[in-house]
Order: sequence, then structure tokens, then C-alpha cells
Amino acid sequence: MPYTRPTLTQLQNQAAQDINANLPGADALLRFTNIGVVATIQAGMWHMLYGYVDWIALQSNPATATQEFLAAWASLKNVFRKPVSQAGGSITFAATGTQTIVAGSVINRGDGYAFAVNADATASAGSVTVLATAVPDPNGQVGAIGNGGAGTSYTLASGVAGVTSTSSSSTAFTGGADIELDASLRARMLLAYQNPPHGGSKADYIEWALAVDGVTRAWCVPNFLGSGTVGVYVMFDNAEALHGGFPQGTNGVSADDEGPGGTPRDVVATGDQLTVANAIIASGQPVTALVYVLGPVAAPQNFVISGLSSADVSTQAAISAAIDAVFLEYGQVSGGESTVNLSDIEVAIAAVPNTSGFVITSPVGDIVTAGGTIPTLGTITYP
Repeated sequence: MPYTRPTLTQLQNQAAQDINANLPGADALLRFTNIGVVATIQAGMWHMLYGYVDWIALQSNPATATQEFLAAWASLKNVFRKPVSQAGGSITFAATGTQTIVAGSVINRGDGYAFAVNADATASAGSVTVLATAVPDPNGQVGAIGNGGAGTSYTLASGVAGVTSTSSSSTAFTGGADIELDASLRARMLLAYQNPPHGGSKADYIEWALAVDGVTRAWCVPNFLGSGTVGVYVMFDNAEALHGGFPQGTNGVSADDEGPGGTPRDVVATGDQLTVANAIIASGQPVTALVYVLGPVAAPQNFVISGLSSADVSTQAAISAAIDAVFLEYGQVSGGESTVNLSDIEVAIAAVPNTSGFVITSPVGDIVTAGGTIPTLGTITYP
């Protein structure tokens, strides 16, 4: 039975009654009395100590610990908080001659966020393209703010003769992710506690994939292409938010896979998939397993919701966010079909203010997606 912590008022009354019981003629309950002040002070100190004991109780259990104490519990299972990662991309500036933009030059995005040039870049054929990375947050907390779409405006902080100072990004700036929050770290830690290593079980592959910076969701498909093969699907919901969370690269195996003659046994992955594949093979996967890291295929789901034709823009946006949240929580990738219950979506929409009386007329049943795909929100029609 849980212990009920007394409130400050209860402690004040208890202290006053204790004084009255042990000091004949005293009445600590009077409004203006010195001993009443003593009772209030004592109650305040007890209340603080109760709070401290509550806090200690939380930190003494890995399921409820927070911050550095959570990190300490997680480290016992070799699970560590994912650090900040910075966004990167390329920007092309118009130029004349063969001017050079030197490494370390600062480039400011339209909103003032700063990026640094990775390496010297020399102009040719009327332009100069630089690779740049977001300037790290000095507090080591945020990185996702550096992500931005292709075509975003950037300006050189210090002009270079012969180089047009303002341009647009040639590619999307991606890869930025904030420091891992307690909720995500706790989920990975509990997964490790609940699933001791088994030398290559489904849980092992999921743990190995989730440990990679940027990976937020992962699924394992045994015998993906036959005996001895394993498929690992991953999503980068924050680092690749501009692409719907889908990894940017091509599916395949690790560059370190050792087949006959020491060469990989199949097509080597690229981009995000290669990063995960290389991490998994370095995490202790069985040496005989041929592991493919893959990006799920989006399966857009269109909705027709009646009864909300007068809903304003903010309400419609909240409904879209509610459906996205359901797909994020319940969307699965497997070798066969996966299902998201329509009732879960109805509950999520019902929680949005001003949606009373809605009816989902399409789809008419639970959402079923094929193997290798994951449900995403398509269009919503409000007839």
C-alpha cells in the first residue's frame, strides 16, 4: 500500500497539536502566538524533508530515476544518453575568379542561426560550394534547430571579395538532433533490463539500432531474405524531420560485413542506413548473420471526417497532429501486415477541443499496412 505524504497544512496542525499536548496552557492554534510560529517553522522543515525523501525514492529505482541518476542506472546496462548532433548541408554562392572561402568561416541563416564552413572551398565556373555544419550549442542541449530545407537563405558573416554574400542552400540541412530526453533514455534502458543479451535476438537488434544517434524507432524482421538474414528497419523522427523521419540513404549491409575474401556479401548501404549498419556490426551481432538496414516505405492514409466542416485552421492542425501522434506510437514495420486500430485514432481526435460530433467515414475499419511499410498521414477531407 503506498504511503500517503502529509500536506503542509496537515503538518502544521500536527505540530501545533503536539505543542499543545506537551506544553500545558499553550494554544499554538491561535492566530497570533509565538509558539504558533514555531509550529509553522517545524512543519515547513518536515515538509521539505518529506519532499527530499520522495525525491530519493524516485532516484533509487531505474524506472523512475531522472537526469544524472537515470543516466547512472542506464550505464549499468551499457545504455548511454545520446549526445547532441549538429545539422549539416551545402550552400552554393555565386563567385568570380578563384576566391576561397576558408574553413571556419561563419555563415548565418535567415533567422540568425550560425553555421561554420567545414573545409576550404575554392570558386570555379562562377560559383563556390561549401559544406557547413551548425555551430554547436555551448550548453550541449539542442541540435535539431539547425535542420532546414533546401532553398533556405544564408549569408556570409564576413564578406569575401568576388563572392556574393547571400545565397540559398543547395541541399536540405539535416542530421541535427537535440540531446536525448529522459523519456527516450528510460525506454531504451528498460528495454535493456527487460531483455538481457541473447546473442542476436530480435530485442538485441532493436537495442543496437536504437543506440545509434538520431534513431528513434527500430524494428527487426528475422529471415528477411531467407535463413541467416536479418532486416532492421529504422526511423529518424527528429534528425530527419524534414523528410518525415525517414532515413536518408539507400538500403543495404554494412561496409564491414565479411563475406568470402573479406568483402561485403551484398550491396553496401549508404547514408543513414550505412551508419546504423556499421554500428550494429560493431555492437556484437552474430558473425554469420547478414544484416540489412532499411528505411520503411511510407503508406499514406487519407481520411474523410464528417461533422467538422466548420472547424477552423487551428482545430484542423490539432487533428492532424493527433493522428500523427497515433501513427508515431502504434505504427509498426514487420515482415507481414501491421495494424493501427481506428479506435485509437478516434480517441485521439476526440481529445482535441471543438471536435464533438465528428465521424470518420473513411477509412471504414482498422488501418492495415503491408510488410516493410509504415502508416503516415495523407490528406484529411472535411465534407
